[in-house]
Amino acid sequence: MRLILHFVLWITLQSLCLAQYHYHVNRPKNNQPNFKFPSEYKELQRVYEWKNIQYGFPSEQERQELLRNGRYNPGSPIPIDIDVYYPPNGARPRLFVTSPRFGQGVPYSLAYVTDVQGENGTVLQAYPSYEWHSSHGGNCDGLTSVYRVHIDACGQMWVLDSGEIEFVQHCAPQVVVFDLATNQLIHRYRLPEAAYKAKVSRFVNIFADIRDPPPGGQCKDVFAYLADPTSKAIVVYDVANQQSWRIENKFTYPDARFGTHTVAGESFELLDGPLALSVTPLGLGLRRHLVFHALSNDLEVAIPLDILNNATNWRAGLSASLSEFMTLGRRGVQCASHAISRQGFWFCGFLEPIGIFGWDIRRPYTRENVQLLALNPDTLQFVSGMKIVQRPSDGREELWLLSDRLQKIFAGTIDYTEINYRVLRCDVDDLLQGRGCF
Repeated sequence: MRLILHFVLWITLQSLCLAQYHYHVNRPKNNQPNFKFPSEYKELQRVYEWKNIQYGFPSEQERQELLRNGRYNPGSPIPIDIDVYYPPNGARPRLFVTSPRFGQGVPYSLAYVTDVQGENGTVLQAYPSYEWHSSHGGNCDGLTSVYRVHIDACGQMWVLDSGEIEFVQHCAPQVVVFDLATNQLIHRYRLPEAAYKAKVSRFVNIFADIRDPPPGGQCKDVFAYLADPTSKAIVVYDVANQQSWRIENKFTYPDARFGTHTVAGESFELLDGPLALSVTPLGLGLRRHLVFHALSNDLEVAIPLDILNNATNWRAGLSASLSEFMTLGRRGVQCASHAISRQGFWFCGFLEPIGIFGWDIRRPYTRENVQLLALNPDTLQFVSGMKIVQRPSDGREELWLLSDRLQKIFAGTIDYTEINYRVLRCDVDDLLQGRGCF
């Protein structure tokens, strides 16, 4: 009953679906139907759990040295993202986790999950190697602070490195790409000064749209989209032409009414712009869009890719191409990361109620069409990382999540005797059709 009463207060706007190509700013609409909660909620499979992040090191001597000099503080790392790579040869999937250097005590910010069990959970090891991280910002050819990654259909990992440690800029923000078959660097792009605001920007998310994917394509036609929530912007990176441009306007800004984030009864203040980025898939017969939202906003927004990917459309600054943005609808609550399946289903983890919601992008974005698929007020507290991954063995898609109880970190109430960080998964079709997650 408490959950239903919460949604009585949900202000819903007249909504658009992405099958519609006309654009207008939505206005409030009265007499919206009540949100319909399903009678049963599906549990997601728990794959990994940690009380605290368990790091591996080249040697015990190295670990002790980092503890002495402050470059490793077990209370500093906060995992925020996950991605999964299924090798085409049928080998076991590889899982990657990011932990940005919010403080000095994070030994490395991009890791893979091993099979070794430690005291607090499964041990992580640095990716692609410990040496890539060991300079702690002293070598800008390495990795300084990785927020999120995106593994594409070509077996490439797109890494977004903010270049910061403890919010001090040591290196220019950069996009680094690794071939996961060889673990070798295959591409690097350092953002030019015009693409970010010094001492303000903080790049936290990346989505690489491969427009010529396998098996027919060569993975050369790529646009990458970067979220910069602290300067309230999205950066578009045209990989083939090695150029980038910023998009900042009223649609990329937060809403002060959603600057207080409450999860499981604990609140923190954060006024962030764009966080979640996904593109609508190929093959649906629809005009393709970037779908995004600010963390501190309840508004879901879309912009056509053909408009977004043309640098000349954005020369007018704040007023550029405003009529091209589509306001899809409002949730009445924040959600963090989201993902879209190849069949056009959008998923996001809501802060309240604490669950995973889904929406078919061909239908209007209303409370009637945004359905609660999984509910767990313990394991799904602040879903910071979300990915959809295709299994090569049968072509089915899986939804992978990382939850991190971020509200407890902000409040200083985190208890390392409890499970705080979780990786969960579910088959996309099973989740949508109400079957169990196995």
